[in-house]
Amino acid sequence: MGNCCSDVAGGRTAIGGTAADLRNPGDAGNDAVDNFLRSRGYHGLYSQIELSFSASGLRDRDVLSKSDPIMVLYAKGKTGVLEELGRTEVVLNSLSPAWITKHTIMYHFELVQVLVFRVYDVDTQFHNANVKMLKLEEQQFLGEATCALSEIITKVDRSLTLDLHGENSMRPPNSQNCGKLSVHAEECITSKTAIEIIFRCSDLEYRVLFSRSDPFLLISKVVEGGAHIPICKTEVIKNDLNPAWKPVFLNIQQVGSKESPLVIECYNFNSNGKHDLMGKVQKSLVDLERVHSGGQGENLFLSTAVGHNSHNKMLKSRLFVDKFSESVQYTFLDYLAGGFELNFMVAIDFTASNGNPRLPDSLHYIDHSGRPNAYQRAIVEVGEVIQFYDSDKRFPTWGFGARPIDGPVSHCFNLNGSSHYCEVEGIQGIMMAYTSALLNVSLAGPTLFGPVISNAALIASQSVAAGGRKYFVLLIITDGVVTDLQETRDAIVKASDLPLSILIVGVGGADFKEMEVLDGDRGEKLESSTGRVATRDIVQFVPFRDVQSGEISVVQALLAELPTQFLTYMRSRNIQPSL
Repeated sequence: MGNCCSDVAGGRTAIGGTAADLRNPGDAGNDAVDNFLRSRGYHGLYSQIELSFSASGLRDRDVLSKSDPIMVLYAKGKTGVLEELGRTEVVLNSLSPAWITKHTIMYHFELVQVLVFRVYDVDTQFHNANVKMLKLEEQQFLGEATCALSEIITKVDRSLTLDLHGENSMRPPNSQNCGKLSVHAEECITSKTAIEIIFRCSDLEYRVLFSRSDPFLLISKVVEGGAHIPICKTEVIKNDLNPAWKPVFLNIQQVGSKESPLVIECYNFNSNGKHDLMGKVQKSLVDLERVHSGGQGENLFLSTAVGHNSHNKMLKSRLFVDKFSESVQYTFLDYLAGGFELNFMVAIDFTASNGNPRLPDSLHYIDHSGRPNAYQRAIVEVGEVIQFYDSDKRFPTWGFGARPIDGPVSHCFNLNGSSHYCEVEGIQGIMMAYTSALLNVSLAGPTLFGPVISNAALIASQSVAAGGRKYFVLLIITDGVVTDLQETRDAIVKASDLPLSILIVGVGGADFKEMEVLDGDRGEKLESSTGRVATRDIVQFVPFRDVQSGEISVVQALLAELPTQFLTYMRSRNIQPSL
């Protein structure tokens, strides 16, 4: 799987990541570079999945022989529109076909990828036709099934058997048996193959007078049309014109092939995100292996404009490859196959600044037309993705900043109203508990995060002590600036040693700049009141108003970070999946 992330001692990192040293957390990779990546179109972890198909008990629609089935695969968009992805071959005279044709699909953790499978009996007159040219309306429909790709890859054996039913309808209990379809997923080996590279530069040139140079490398692949797509970065090394970076891992699948061209750019880091290009070079992985073998390094170039023309000026700066090695690493999907799960938790802000829930201008207003408010949308957008990764779908859910009936203001109360347990059943259970709580609490304040984060951390620590194979994801939805900022920092720093990530979604029109301090993307690791530094970045923050444009969901971009944080935790503790 391809990605860039800061990681831990010894260069044992997520594929596409950089290494950071736990012995001196202050030297960890500067995550502010990630903002630069995102501005250049970079998105989170992905993996290539090969699907294979078989069926049993299909209906026999032929008179003199058995059916001749073909399976057609579709992707179903949010609007319900189907996009055909591929077709199998036709298997002659079989009610239990095992198709040879496979289909490769890109898996995205942050999306719910709904797949539709339709099986047809191909008429004899079309047996010699190219399957791509078959008109499906001329074939006999045998049945269809639907599932999310996540449902397949979260099975321990990555196999899922689905009941086939009538087209566009859920199969009623007593309807005709249409048979079963089995789908098996296999992660392509190129998703696991990584090249570990240690880069070094010499004689970098000052880009700004009277200012130090803080160099980092950005590695991009060149796609059709000449565009550059960032795929990896190094950490920032401060005040050094002869930097040697920690290892990076380039995923073969994300690169394309060992012969595919890569652009390696050296930038001088600026905290405002406007980084200065210090030089670049274009090489493939094969070229970089030769650079390593030769040991001489390669000169960097810089484009210069002369009149209306431009050319590449060779610099005295050189790029060296001190290490080049190929290996296979465990991926996020390997951990899922090994029985690891994600456990969803939710904490909802019930402070008075949200407004009276009975009035339409309140952020907590429940619209009787069924249109969800911002809190409900955030719960669904995050929850519908993560729910597939938790087998029991029992989610701890809390509220904070409200006064329950006949009680003092609470900064962490069970949303289900129980005094004994905090879990609810599924996403629908969260929504029902939220609606019920609005009728049974009085909105108050202030906005404190510390108690809910500590509660989530306690559950995570208890899971670790019990040998559990869970990684916890706490979603905090809030409308205001956190009041207990230092207490929250302390809780986050303490929790950074646990299998826990925290997603904070800001709703409403408040100024959330102070909230962004909790997110490590600005380049500085959180520090507690005692001077302890967080061992890793576990917080992601986004203002929900950025989601309203109707384009790619910011919440999805938020979720794209999770597999990286998961892998960072697992690899920092040498936790391996039992495959």
